[in-house]
Parts: sequence; structure tokens; C-alpha cells
Amino acid sequence: MLKTTKSAFNAWVMCPKPNPQASLRLFCFPYAGAGSQIFRTWAQSLPASVEVCPIELPGRGTRILETPWSLLDPLVETLASALLPHLDKPFVFFGHSMGALLSFELVRRLRKQSGLLPLHLFVSGRQAPQIPDSNPPIHALPEPAFLEELRRYNGTPQAVLENAELMQLLLPILRADFAAIETYVYASEPPLECPITAFGGFQDPEASCDELEAWCEQTSAAFSLQMFPGDHFFLHSAQPQLLQFLSQALHKLADLGCC
Repeated sequence: MLKTTKSAFNAWVMCPKPNPQASLRLFCFPYAGAGSQIFRTWAQSLPASVEVCPIELPGRGTRILETPWSLLDPLVETLASALLPHLDKPFVFFGHSMGALLSFELVRRLRKQSGLLPLHLFVSGRQAPQIPDSNPPIHALPEPAFLEELRRYNGTPQAVLENAELMQLLLPILRADFAAIETYVYASEPPLECPITAFGGFQDPEASCDELEAWCEQTSAAFSLQMFPGDHFFLHSAQPQLLQFLSQALHKLADLGCC
């Protein structure tokens, strides 16, 4: 299956359940430190008309030996070129946390370079990009302090944090991802012409309702905000509710994509 997937797509785009007959492609962008595997079961809960295509960033999964990127802009530029051949049918972007920022900037890059837009942009667990990050940067902290910040985020299991060998593999990826987020500089551009839906967790200290609502400034089309129980990683803890909402939205978009 992996060999088929990689030949059909490329190193950047995974497709755990290839679906050539799909009328819509959903590209999924992971949070800091994560890989495409966090989306591996999504196809089971989404409409058969949707092909789920998680993004695999360097340094993780099948690309574990590659150096992770620590600057967002060149990552967006390279990813735009890698994705272009796979935007030959209607598509949608979903990104959580770092993935939300990456997918947003990717949409702006594609609009500028190719005139392409997704049918919808789903952003999750991330304040609107025009809002400066109020948290001090952590990517260059000494290891003990950096690990403590990771515990605060509550996204890395305690067993993993306590596994020194595993953490030595993960730390360069996490530091690079946080560097990409923390050195990001927002540049004003006209709002996107595609609808945006923002998702958030009621108990997420990283993205409040007001900070999520501010995504409405980034679109001239429809905007909606959907909240779920949970903290910054409601993506996992409230996954059934999230996928149910997405399934309904994607079903309508797939019908639209067929027209």
C-alpha cells in the first residue's frame, strides 16, 4: 500500500486509503511535532466521496531521516510546488495549530502563484494569524525548560517525555516546528475568497473564542466558529464530534465539487 501511495502522490502527500473516484480531496496539516499518522483513521469516518490526504513534513514518519524545516516561508513555498500536481480536482484544507497557520499561508501562496483556492479552509486550535503570539518563544530554551513547556502544552504523552531515547529523536523536530511558528511574521493581504471555519477547544489556553473568531477577518466569504470540549488537543479527545461535523460539511462540499 505504501509503495502505491508514494508513486500516486509524493513524499509530501500520504494517502492511507487511496480513492481515485473521490470528487473532493481533503489535505490535512498536522500540529507541531506530529506527522501524517495522526490522520490515518479519518477516512473511515468521512464520506466516501472524499479522499483524505495527510501531509507528511520532513523529519517524521516516512521522512524521519530528513531535516525538519525551521522557517515557515520556505516550507510554504516548497509545499505549494509539491501539492500543485494534486490540486487537479476540488480540494479542501484542514490544519490544526501549526497546521492551521501552514495551511492558511499555503492558500495565500497558491492564490498568488496559481490562482487556485480550496472550496473551504478549516483551521483548528490556532488564533487568527494577524494576532501576535503573546507567549514567549520556547524553541531555543535549554532542554529541561523546553521539556517543561511541552508538558504545559499537554500534547506529548508523559511516557514519551520520560523516554530519553525517544525524546532525542523528537526534540529536533519539535524545536524546528516551534521555531517556524515563533519566527512567523504576518503580512497583510486581501481576505481569501474561500469560506473559513475555525475550530476550538473550550478549555484551550492557546486559542480563545475571541482569537478564533478573529479568523473572520481573513475571508470575504462565509465564516463560522465551532467549539468542542477539551484543551488544545481536542483534535484527539473530541475526535468523534469533530469528524461528525467535518463529515456533514464535506458531504455538502463534495456535492458542490461535482457541479
